[in-house]
Amino acid sequence: MRVTALLADITQQDVDAIVNAANTALAGGGGVDGAIHRAAGEAELHAACRALGGCDTGDAKATAGFRLKARWIIHTVGPVWRGGDHREDELLASCYRRSLEVADGLGAKSVAFPAISTGIYGFPRDRAARIAVATVNAATTRSVEDVRFVAFDQTTLRLYEDLGVSISS
Repeated sequence: MRVTALLADITQQDVDAIVNAANTALAGGGGVDGAIHRAAGEAELHAACRALGGCDTGDAKATAGFRLKARWIIHTVGPVWRGGDHREDELLASCYRRSLEVADGLGAKSVAFPAISTGIYGFPRDRAARIAVATVNAATTRSVEDVRFVAFDQTTLRLYEDLGVSISS
């Protein structure tokens, strides 16, 4: 599996599936979640998400990509940072693992991830990057050949680079 990182808008990624850092209601929100809902088409995506009946923290569920270049959106719910003593690391790792499992189930060859839980959920970015990279590198997939960590800013991109992830343009 090829793993790279880049500085970009995840909604513009030409991949089979993008991962959405969602809330448990899959109701849209701020940050990457809101951006994905707006770019995909809010009405269509809200209806598809409602039909899924929510999603537990650490789990992942898929919808169509609607107006995105990506064929699918994999919605995963990251943990809210509460100091590190409430299974946050385990739940964040589960987000990446479950998203790759869902991608495999869809037959997706390429997947783009945001930095899950590092926005309003407050997960420390360096810790989150270590968990993301380690979990993806340890994953065994059937169909996924290309994983992209899509950074929103240079600081996050540098974290992936410092962990040995190749930077692409």
